[in-house]
Amino acid sequence: MKLNTVTPKEGYTWIRQGIWLFKQNPLGFLMLVFMYVFVAQLAVLVPVIGVFAVLVLTPTLSVGFMTACRQAIQKERIRPSVYLIALQSSPLVRKRILQLGLVYAGLIIALSFILSTLVDFELLLPLMTSDKPITPEAIRQVYLILFFGGMLYVPVALLMWFSPILVAWADMPIPQAMFSSCIACWANRGAFFIYIVIWGAILIAIPLTIGSILDALNLGQIASFIIAPISMAGLTVMHCSFFATWKACFAEKETATLLA
Repeated sequence: MKLNTVTPKEGYTWIRQGIWLFKQNPLGFLMLVFMYVFVAQLAVLVPVIGVFAVLVLTPTLSVGFMTACRQAIQKERIRPSVYLIALQSSPLVRKRILQLGLVYAGLIIALSFILSTLVDFELLLPLMTSDKPITPEAIRQVYLILFFGGMLYVPVALLMWFSPILVAWADMPIPQAMFSSCIACWANRGAFFIYIVIWGAILIAIPLTIGSILDALNLGQIASFIIAPISMAGLTVMHCSFFATWKACFAEKETATLLA
């Protein structure tokens, strides 16, 4: 498998290609993202085990969504069972993808432990329970979580961005897949920087701006009805654009191409 390097402006192109891909089967992609969000919310209700299970299955679900992107390009129907395609593969791939999930879960748990030493989660309880006034210090802790959490997640993202696909589609061992993923992301860091900045604006800045405008107009009660669909659509397009990053960074022996 060949590693490609691209110019920074490709980060914007990946988003355009994600939009094009989403248009090929919007209902199918929205169904997959809604299923993931719904199941993840149910899993949170199961103490410890539920969250751990979601983390372990994240690489498996990633392969499923990327497979759905392939199917959309080839004009095939997207079914919910696509999420299980990695587990229905060869015993070796199934074993590796689950082991990769354990690695990912371990990394996230370690990240959470480190983050807990940097911020005071007890100050955030008023935000979650609403039984106390929200203090400026609690808000400051939220910004600290976003900052430190984002910084700590960068190395995890580098290792895991392409790893599930390299394990499932390129038949790579886990260490080689994680190393290749890290090298691919670093080699194309300019494009990924542009890509992440744009998505940050779309998924964070725009909803916050809309919410602020509605609050100023005393229409805050309808904010969730407007922001939620926009956020869900944006999240789905972002997942579709992951396939564009794969196509750009790794040469594939496929006839299908993205148009944007």
